Amino acid sequence: MRKLFLLFLALGALGAASAAAELARPAATATKTVTITRTGYNPTSVSLTVGDTVVFTNSDTVQHTVRFKPTTGIRCSRPLPLVIPAGQSASCTFSKAGSFNFSDPKFPGKSFRGNVVVGQAPAVSLAVAPRAVVYGRSVTLSGTLANQKAGESLQVLAQQCGQSAPTKIATVTTTTGGAFSYQTKPLKNTTYSVKFKNSTSNAVTVKVRPRLRLGKVASHRYSLRVFAAQSFAGKRAIFQRYRPALRRWVRVKRVLLKASSTGVAPTVISAARFRSSIRSGLRVRVVLTQTQVGTCYIAGRSNTIRS
Repeated sequence: MRKLFLLFLALGALGAASAAAELARPAATATKTVTITRTGYNPTSVSLTVGDTVVFTNSDTVQHTVRFKPTTGIRCSRPLPLVIPAGQSASCTFSKAGSFNFSDPKFPGKSFRGNVVVGQAPAVSLAVAPRAVVYGRSVTLSGTLANQKAGESLQVLAQQCGQSAPTKIATVTTTTGGAFSYQTKPLKNTTYSVKFKNSTSNAVTVKVRPRLRLGKVASHRYSLRVFAAQSFAGKRAIFQRYRPALRRWVRVKRVLLKASSTGVAPTVISAARFRSSIRSGLRVRVVLTQTQVGTCYIAGRSNTIRS
């Protein structure tokens, strides 16, 4: 019994240690690849942030060397200069901002010269979930301040499709560990960022689908309403039915959208009423393609009903 008790204690300690390690783990970093071919480096220029990594992959049939200048602030998987046999790889992580030139001394020419430009990591990070939503739904912006201080004030900026510059939409305050979170409802495709003093986070973009609502009002008669922050009057949606034998949706007819006066700003409703002679009981829906929605939205589709 005592041995069993000690085993539970050990497992509990191990779980706590694992949780602590997870919390202490740094934010994910980016990795980019430079391929070495017989004709040179591809690409020859790479842009990174402090803490990111470049992997050099030798796809040539002969050995290549990668020589850096300067070498301060670089930590590599092999001694510098990198000697990479055919078919092998080596990586370098950059802990310092700046410009780092690299070349192969045995292969002269511009194609065997390149550079890595490393910028400072932003003082605040930003992520968004989900990255695509139906009009009227919310997304969550979240991130962490690098100094991990609570009580710091951050500005949330948004640049909606069609706008020439970002505008402030909210102010948030960091909590424990410098974390923050903010919910918002994008009206169109929108790019978000967060500003802390003189530092601006990475930008994240949310794509928005118009909301399509299909209904059956009578035998062979249907209604469609499209919700968005702009009118789609004059655009054509596609009424589809599902063909199980083909395992795909097929077009039945195109439906012309018209303006509706029932929308409440900022929502604009475009609507249509139409007939279709297809038999009853089929699965049907409506789609609005990318060509019809334009650049400020992504293609949308309605709910599925029975004909």
